[in-house]
Amino acid sequence: MTLEELWELFPIVLVGHNPSWKEWADSETASLSGLLARFSPICSHIGSTAIPSIKAKPIIDILVEVPTTVNWDNIRTTLENNGYICMSAGKRGMSFNKGYTPTGYAEKVFHIHIRNAGDNYEMYFRDYLNSHPDTAKEYENLKLSLLPAYSHNRDGYTEAKTEFVKKITEKALRSGMIIGS
Repeated sequence: MTLEELWELFPIVLVGHNPSWKEWADSETASLSGLLARFSPICSHIGSTAIPSIKAKPIIDILVEVPTTVNWDNIRTTLENNGYICMSAGKRGMSFNKGYTPTGYAEKVFHIHIRNAGDNYEMYFRDYLNSHPDTAKEYENLKLSLLPAYSHNRDGYTEAKTEFVKKITEKALRSGMIIGS
């Protein structure tokens, strides 16, 4: 299947917050913590589904931080043997999906981001938006404005949000924000 065919089958949609997302994220992080226990993972719910005040793609993003000494191939094998699909692997980390079917999204869809411990800028972004409702609403409006042009172009959608995400993340870092607080 081509990338264009995948984007057609799995378009970007934004929906109102679903209170079940936290439960789903908690359950999936517990499962990942068990699967990856020998790698000492730190699992965190990130992304817009972790920001209750805004619309989001109904996809749960989970950041899994592991020590720099971990063998990435062992993590990849473990996750693939347990139903996760590796979407990308590089020097900075790996990305996995779960919940994509040949006919579209399953009820629960997850994106798993594997990174070295400390590579967790998404948590600063999440926490900043949760503590600054006006900025969260600004982010939601940006995402809604991008949908007409990018509903079938996930890479373009992500790229179009990058400047805003970087700006807010840098603001959070400069503020001395402690993540998870």
